[in-house]
Amino acid sequence: MATPLPPALTTGTYAVDAGHSTASFSVRHAGISKVRGTVGISAGTITVGEDLESSSVAVTLDASAVSTGDENRDQHLKSADFWHAEERPTWTFTSTSVTADDDAYIVTGDLTINGVTRSVDLPVAFEGAATDPFGNKRAGFESEIVINRKDFDLTWNAALETGGILVGEKVKIALDVSAIEQN
Repeated sequence: MATPLPPALTTGTYAVDAGHSTASFSVRHAGISKVRGTVGISAGTITVGEDLESSSVAVTLDASAVSTGDENRDQHLKSADFWHAEERPTWTFTSTSVTADDDAYIVTGDLTINGVTRSVDLPVAFEGAATDPFGNKRAGFESEIVINRKDFDLTWNAALETGGILVGEKVKIALDVSAIEQN
């Protein structure tokens, strides 16, 4: 049975507006605080079908466009210790299915980071649709997941004198997406 679309969302192709969208992350640092940052969104397409099951998502991120508020840390994240951004600057998410589950939509797909692809389930909230002052029809979406960075061969770490490790394994990823309907 086909799952209907949210009432305000219309069929069509939507381009992710990178200037009004954010891909952010946070990870535990030294076990006592969190480091937060963003990764640049290069491109994205959301195709809304007649029902959820015929819809799809494809997004490309730029690993070299990282910002944590500390240039030295950003350079370290881009290095071979972490993201290999010079060799593998592109991260991608390509959906394999879109379904509904209680109050959220589940977009299952292949997430590729650091050259490693894993299937993930993104719980997505549709935040609504509106026409902006320039006549563009926009749709908004949010999602948040936690991944284990080691699943993507992001294994660099350092032991602390007091015990424990410098960089946590769990990384929270939050997406806030604004997309513009294409004519």
